[in-house]
Amino acid sequence: MSDSNINDEVHHAFEVIKNGGIILYPTDTVWGIGCDATNAEAVKKIYALKQREESKSMIVLMNSDRMMYNVFKEIPDVAWEIIEVSEKPTTLILDKPRNIAANIIAPDNTLGVRLVKEPFCYKLMERMKKPLVSTSANIGGMPTPNSFKEIDHHILDGVDYVVNLHHDKIAAKPSTIIKLGNDLQVKVIRP
Repeated sequence: MSDSNINDEVHHAFEVIKNGGIILYPTDTVWGIGCDATNAEAVKKIYALKQREESKSMIVLMNSDRMMYNVFKEIPDVAWEIIEVSEKPTTLILDKPRNIAANIIAPDNTLGVRLVKEPFCYKLMERMKKPLVSTSANIGGMPTPNSFKEIDHHILDGVDYVVNLHHDKIAAKPSTIIKLGNDLQVKVIRP
């Protein structure tokens, strides 16, 4: 995939997100539905599209330590150690997020986050200067699609923009999920 294709797609996706839209895009794991993680109205659109209760939180992608510290005042040292040693994409659930849409925060005041290096996501967030919502491209309760071809037409028709990259790629497995409290309690939610 050439850099110009990625840059074109970043431009199109950014224009949609900037105007409060939602996108369907390839992540470092599965196809995701996303929006500006600071825009509560855009987050609402994703909950509605997925037919999912707002009490079921979604995760947020970030592309830098700086972005992480903008959302979490305190990040346990063990979080950085896990990020450094993880061989596969790992989502961390951390306490007390801020500077983020309230309707994306879990009822226990936590937020799942994943640092990504995948070129499209990384460059899009570089352009947005904000975190990106990432939730699997399925209706709530249905299986996560393993490829673009498996995505339900309701999802395809319901987003404002479908990123034109990696339509032939089989998705990697969903990320490992680890919950880390500021009290240093560690719990593996999904290995």
